[in-house]
Amino acid sequence: MKFDHVVHFIEGTPEGAVSFWKQQNLHAIIGGRHEQWGTRNALLYGQDSYVEWLALEDRETAESADHPLTQLLLHNGPGFGTVCFRTSSIQELNQRLNEAGFQTSGVLDGSRKTDDGRLIEWKMLFINEEPSARLPNPFFIQWNETDEEHSQGLRSVGAIKPESGNLVLERCIFGVEDVEETGNRWRELLGGSLQLANCLIEFRKLEGKKERLEEVHFKNAEEQIIYEKGIYRI
Repeated sequence: MKFDHVVHFIEGTPEGAVSFWKQQNLHAIIGGRHEQWGTRNALLYGQDSYVEWLALEDRETAESADHPLTQLLLHNGPGFGTVCFRTSSIQELNQRLNEAGFQTSGVLDGSRKTDDGRLIEWKMLFINEEPSARLPNPFFIQWNETDEEHSQGLRSVGAIKPESGNLVLERCIFGVEDVEETGNRWRELLGGSLQLANCLIEFRKLEGKKERLEEVHFKNAEEQIIYEKGIYRI
């Protein structure tokens, strides 16, 4: 299990996100369109994970999509939404979580079409829940290719540059009301530990606000950047 990406909902457009982050000297790109969900995204790739800025494009399609991420986007508004972890055995993960008492979506197919017409496909797994002020459970992804094939494909189209290797995720900090209970639940979801090979998951006490991811920290951070209600130390 590895950390795959942050999902950050934005009110602006993917083009606006790319422009903002390029002004911070970071190689953000337009991702593509999720036609069946009514959304578009912009992406920022690091060494072994990435940030997705997800924007609503077609509200009618999003409202009728009955998809966990679009439901959360419509409920959440701008700001950090959730996080995703990468697995190479999503069917086995689904079985383990069901046996542990979690109600899951079952394995779902996902895809997006890039601006140059390429179709990128994957499989996803969600914990069934209604969007609320509580911290959303993470979701899980399995790309339809190996990590090396996925990375090589991104390099070949310029999504990952040589300098992307300097952008190394260190930890994600979540604000929750019950640190112990949330930590125990996420340990069970993640297979026993909050310290993954490429990211530390950290919870801190929150009172009277919506439980969500609060800060994304990269190694050797030199500044704090606030963008669409999300805090990045980068």
